[in-house]
Formats: sequence, C-alpha cells, structure tokens
Amino acid sequence: MLPAERKRRIVELVSESDGRSVEGLSEDLGYSKATIRRDLRELEDRGLVERSHGGAVPVTSVGQEQTYGQKEVQNLDAKRAIAKRAIEELAEGQVVFFDAGTTTMEVARTVPKDGTILAVTNSPRLAIELNDEDNEVKLTGGTLRRRTRALVGPTAESFMQRTNFDVLFLGTNALDVESGLTTPNEDEARMKELMVEKAAKVVLVADFSKLGRRSFVQFATLEDVDLFITDGELDPETREEIESAGVEVVDGVSQ
Repeated sequence: MLPAERKRRIVELVSESDGRSVEGLSEDLGYSKATIRRDLRELEDRGLVERSHGGAVPVTSVGQEQTYGQKEVQNLDAKRAIAKRAIEELAEGQVVFFDAGTTTMEVARTVPKDGTILAVTNSPRLAIELNDEDNEVKLTGGTLRRRTRALVGPTAESFMQRTNFDVLFLGTNALDVESGLTTPNEDEARMKELMVEKAAKVVLVADFSKLGRRSFVQFATLEDVDLFITDGELDPETREEIESAGVEVVDGVSQ
C-alpha cells in the first residue's frame, strides 16, 4: 500500500468509527505503531484528523460535535489530574451539581462515596458513578441526547429552575477570552446556562485543549466562573485576562 493510500485509509477508518487507537490502526493496516503515529501527525497538520491520547478522532469545527465516546479517550491523564484538584472544593453537606461530560465524569469518580454531599446531574452515566455506596443522587430528567449522553429539554430545564446548588462542576467544549464558554448544541447551552445561574460557586474543569477555541453557542462569560482548573500552564497574558474577569486560576495540575 502506498503511503498516500495508507493515509487516506486512516482518515476513513477514523471517520467511520468516530475515532481509532494507534494500536487498532496498526493491526488493521499491518503497519508499525511508529508509522501510524507519523501518519497521524501529518494528517493532523493537514487538518484531516485530530490526534487524541493513544489515537485520533475526526476533525471538528465550530458547528460540529464529538461524541461522548470520542471525548472519553482524550487527555485522560489530564482529566484525572483536574479531578483530583477539583474535589478539594467540596465540603460536607453541600448540594453539588455535576455537568454531563468526560472531565466531570472523572470528578465524579474521584468524589468520596461516603454520603457527605448530595449530588445532582443531568447525566445518567454520572448518576450511576456517583450513586456508589452511600451517596444520594438526583437526576434532572429530560430527553437524552445520544451524542453526548446528556439530559436536556423542557423537563430538565424545569428541574433546574426549581433548584439551587452550592457548587457546580462545569465542563465546556471551548474557552476563549473574548467568546467565553461555548458549546455546539443550543439545548445543552441552555442547560449549562441554568447550571451557572443556579450555582453559588462555579468550578470550570477543562483540559488545556479547550483553551483558545470557540464553538457555536455561548452559555457563560468568564465573569460567571469562580475557579478554573486545567492541566496546562497559561501564558502570562492569558492568565491576566482570565484573572481580570474575577476568575481564580489553578493551572499546571498533574497527578
């Protein structure tokens, strides 16, 4: 197989499966992992795929949205490090909302399961994780979006309008100093907007790949965020711009 043909086939496999691992591509195509990694670097430079931890996913744009499964395998170490720091914000007796998402899933997995908090979420997957042992968990109800496995719609929004939370662990698809926090879907944007409105403290948990990006719909500004936890180290100018909006920044976290 010629290199150009191999690279075309890689793009096809990554697109058809909503993401593939280096190991899987190596086995399917009969080439070494080193060759596949080199191909993925070139394909990413050409804007044909996006590399993830251990593989690649289809390229996204402002209006496109990755599936939960795609995001679940990306930057996993970073998300776990963020989660480890995030739970330091919890105190006994709090009502804590967990936004649907893969970084917030890692926060949910790290939360003590001793019943010291009341957990609320719009994600059935997170609810199952949080409901382990002694924790009490409430779901918003609503319509399940297959792509992100988040509950949205009028029923979920009605629940949000009747409730209040001490802490919100919030995820985002993109974070930009000028555009704020954005996401591809209007229904999810509305839910996130209500989460922010109803929380006394907003803790944004987002890996460094989200920074400097914009998506379709804004659901919050930087001024709405109290604490931003990320794995990468912000450059001085970006840090100053974010902190000037009243946000406490905790960057460079590691496991």
